[in-house]
Order: sequence, then structure tokens, then C-alpha cells
Amino acid sequence: MKKIFLILGIAATTAFVSCKNNDASSKIKSENVEVAAQRDEAAKNVAEMTFEFTEYDFGSIEQGTQVEKVFKFTNTGNAPLIITNATSSCGCTIPQYPRNTPIAPGESGELLVKYNGSGKNQVTKTVTVTANTAKGSELIRIKAFVNGKDNISPITSQTK
Repeated sequence: MKKIFLILGIAATTAFVSCKNNDASSKIKSENVEVAAQRDEAAKNVAEMTFEFTEYDFGSIEQGTQVEKVFKFTNTGNAPLIITNATSSCGCTIPQYPRNTPIAPGESGELLVKYNGSGKNQVTKTVTVTANTAKGSELIRIKAFVNGKDNISPITSQTK
């Protein structure tokens, strides 16, 4: 029982001694507050990528026919836009873009998508554009109806 009172007494004394009344606001440095305010304001500036259109239909094309389309976009945000990567859903589609080139707010850029006409029937391919936007990535699509090449030769019969 004495041990319990001794432990409780030590715990109470420790709690009272450690709870000194320090004025925390006196420890704040004004230059740190200014730096934090500037950092928070800069964090609000975000690039935004706005495309004229995000999907394009090539219509009907012959298999193996190479086609390409330019997707125009504008930085509608309030910070420089930087595209770090653009990847397609397959190797038959190749995106070309201004890699790691800052695009100022209000300025425009272009992303060229080349498709080699592989596949058959209705084909849809996507390109994922990775950039420093709030979403982090944008998605564009191309579509085409690919007419297959007929490799069947007519059968000729000869009668003797």
C-alpha cells in the first residue's frame, strides 16, 4: 500500500513540476512566420492543363496506315506547367511532347500523337500525360476503325 501511495505521489509531483506556464507565443520568430506565409502562398500556385479536345477519331483507316494528330493545350493555371512524361497504352502509339520545358501561365503547347494503324476493327488508344498539375496526369484518346488487309487470294480452278 505504501508503494502505491509513493508511486502516486511521485507521479503527481512530476505532473505539477512539468506543467510550468511558459509563454509559447514569445518563442515564435517573426521571420519564420513570414517564410511560412510565402511558402503557403507559393503552394497555392498550380499549373492546369486544358486541352482543346481530349479525344480524336481518325475514322476508317487501312491497316498499317500511319496517322497522327496534334493535341493543343493551354496552361490555364497560375504556375509554370512542366510535362515530365507521356506514355501510351501500347507501342503502336507514340506521343511527342515538350519534355521538361516550362510553359508559362496563359501560354500554349502541343502534344503530337502518332499511331501506326495496327490492330483490326474498332481501336481505341490512350495517352497518359504526367505533369505538375493538381491532378498529376491528364488522359487523351485516339480512335480509329482499322480495315484489315485481305490476304486471301482468289482461288482459280483449272479444268482439263
